[in-house]
Amino acid sequence: MRKERAFLVGLDYRSRKRGKNLTGGAQAARDAAAPRTNSEPQFSAEESLDELRDLALSAGAEIAGEILQRRDRPDPATLIGKGKLEEIAGAAASVSADLLLFDHDLTASQQRNIEKVVNVRVLDRTQLILDIFATHARTREGQLQVELAQLEYTLPRLAGRGIEMSQLGGGIGTRGPGETQLETDRRKIHRRLRHLQQQIENVQRIRRQQRQRRESVPVATIALVGYTNAGKSTLFNALTKATVMESPRMFATLDPTLRSVSLPSKRKVLLSDTVGFIRNLPHTLVSAFRATLEEVQRAALIVQVSDASSPLSAEQDAQVNLVLKELEVSEKPRLHVKNKIDLLPPKQRDSLLDDSHTVHVSAAKGVGLGTLLDRIDQVVAGDPVGEMHLRIPQKEGKTLAMLEAKARILSRAYKDGVVELEVEAPESVARKVREFAVPEFKPIEIRGEPLSETIKRERR
Repeated sequence: MRKERAFLVGLDYRSRKRGKNLTGGAQAARDAAAPRTNSEPQFSAEESLDELRDLALSAGAEIAGEILQRRDRPDPATLIGKGKLEEIAGAAASVSADLLLFDHDLTASQQRNIEKVVNVRVLDRTQLILDIFATHARTREGQLQVELAQLEYTLPRLAGRGIEMSQLGGGIGTRGPGETQLETDRRKIHRRLRHLQQQIENVQRIRRQQRQRRESVPVATIALVGYTNAGKSTLFNALTKATVMESPRMFATLDPTLRSVSLPSKRKVLLSDTVGFIRNLPHTLVSAFRATLEEVQRAALIVQVSDASSPLSAEQDAQVNLVLKELEVSEKPRLHVKNKIDLLPPKQRDSLLDDSHTVHVSAAKGVGLGTLLDRIDQVVAGDPVGEMHLRIPQKEGKTLAMLEAKARILSRAYKDGVVELEVEAPESVARKVREFAVPEFKPIEIRGEPLSETIKRERR
């Protein structure tokens, strides 16, 4: 099957008040999402056009050509101006382009006006992202969420879409039920929207029930978040030994996946792989994927994954922060993981230093994963770990096996049919063996809260 040939159109609205030019889409997204600060990293028009190129390739298109239009302000009718539009129409025709992709959101009237001149299909950035999501949605949940976002985007753009939307005729012999085709289509879409919202509410209810069952056991959930194509799925697979699809294409992961991970302290946590974020993420997608993103809202720790090899890493992190703020989770405990350090020059890689908030890894090469797990172990507060001294009869084989599996054995001695142990154990394990605790031994706090006030009270 022949790939569609796409001609890309970028826009740069010059502003005297800002030192670095932004694309119209980027500027609109920033203004809508949060107050602008001069220190916030920003995408340039050229960088935004590069990202549109990656999106088009992820959608399966072949790049036929591209152009960057610089203007002081958008043209209300065609966004880019009549003269420039005719120039683009000629350029697109000369390379046999099948569609025009705009790095900007278009109104319904702008899209119609442009299509009349260029005589090929016209898509804006949001439509392109929605198409990629529709292609990559595998589960029923993902498909429901994508369809909901597509319909919410389409609904306000129905007016005037061709002769089929025209009013029914008036006068003798032409009177009908009094409803236009536009109204009929809107009614059908509203009906479908209500059905989809009900289905997604069912998904949310099932997720809540699953989450309640998980939360009844002291197992913390850790959410991997980050810009699309930062390597989240590769890191997820490296830590959990799972086989989630890894792909250099944008938005390869849409459906959330949960897997168990064993930390160095032998505590178990759940790791969640989530959909990647992107600049100017359509609000319809954020709302439609609310059920999926609830895993981020409920997580005990957010692990923000960045592509350390990308020259746009700071700008991408700023966009992730905006989405996290919109999800109202920006104050949650967060650990920053800078991935893909294997792609950096050796001298730059050797100069990298981890700190209490940042860990440098290469998920593809398995570099730094031990340090990352240690850091997660230190940060996660649930089921705190501490030391205890135990005397357990050797006949208690199940208890000894449980400690071997779920605690760190610091020392072990055998005497008169009894095993004396010093262990570092999560509180959930300590509760199960407190009857074997040595009363005169005072537990030492390792991290989190003191381990066993209960043990000390009962043994006094």
